[in-house]
Amino acid sequence: MSASNMSREQWIELFQAAGLDEAMMHKWHCEFERRYPAQHQSFLQWIGLSAEDIASVRNSSQAG
Repeated sequence: MSASNMSREQWIELFQAAGLDEAMMHKWHCEFERRYPAQHQSFLQWIGLSAEDIASVRNSSQAG
């Protein structure tokens, strides 16, 4: 992971600081997946998630 990447934890911290709770973060992922699935995949890779974690997030996002 390059120094310019942000970690999953940093994104969660940023979302929480902006006032997003778990339900809102899930909705954000659902919208990201629905509107821009390829970019959602790229984002999840960029923040360093494993292939297994990416599949889990995307499946959960597709289920709503």
